[in-house]
Amino acid sequence: MKNALLGVLLVTPLFGLLGTMVVNNRMAFFSDALGHSALTGIAIGVIVGMGNPQWSMLVFSVLLALGITAVKNANAASTDTIIGVFSSTAVALGIAILSMRGGFNKYAVYLIGDLLSISATDLILLAVVLVVVLALWVTVFNRLLVVSLNRPLASSRGINVLLYEYLFAVLMAVVVTISIRWVGILVISSLLVLPAAAARNVAGNMRQYHVYSVAIAIVSGLSGLIISYYWGTATGATIILVTALFFFGTLGLRRRLAR
Repeated sequence: MKNALLGVLLVTPLFGLLGTMVVNNRMAFFSDALGHSALTGIAIGVIVGMGNPQWSMLVFSVLLALGITAVKNANAASTDTIIGVFSSTAVALGIAILSMRGGFNKYAVYLIGDLLSISATDLILLAVVLVVVLALWVTVFNRLLVVSLNRPLASSRGINVLLYEYLFAVLMAVVVTISIRWVGILVISSLLVLPAAAARNVAGNMRQYHVYSVAIAIVSGLSGLIISYYWGTATGATIILVTALFFFGTLGLRRRLAR
């Protein structure tokens, strides 16, 4: 529980921060595709004989994120169609490989997550990723925001649009992949979307948007961990349910204030 508590305090700020850009850019489907692609990453790890498929998941998710971004910028089809093609292919391939000879059951833990299995080494990795993301957020957020809002304007200001799109895609892939084993494939995208969506309901400016999103993510994470401990439920799913309560609560508050 101590490691799980520290894990929540390290993971939730990451999702709170990145989620603001995910919601702004309408990239919920993209984050969902990255989560589902973990199955193929696990399958690749199994094929090459890796005891811990964490690194194969990470490499595959990064390559998938870069591939989706590259095809999207080639204007080959609509964004949701491209993501759907990549996501469905990755999911089908992963399930096909892992289900050979009835071996899928031992990987089912990745579907629902197990936060209590987090180790000291995992915590160090999460801490490093959190520091890197915070540093990048401080230095490149304004350019990321301009790229997300108006690509022609960003280009006219000398911003390398493709570079920042690839950078954000890689950040998403890394954060999603390293968190999947504890949060769960089935709910990982919800943890990216819900805190930011709840924050946007009540935020008056970009600073409040970020602060509220991170705060909601942390409070939901801690509350979900405690509730799941006493109720014996899956921690990741319980955290999502608490975050959903925040969303519906802030949605009701926004409507009341609008009146």
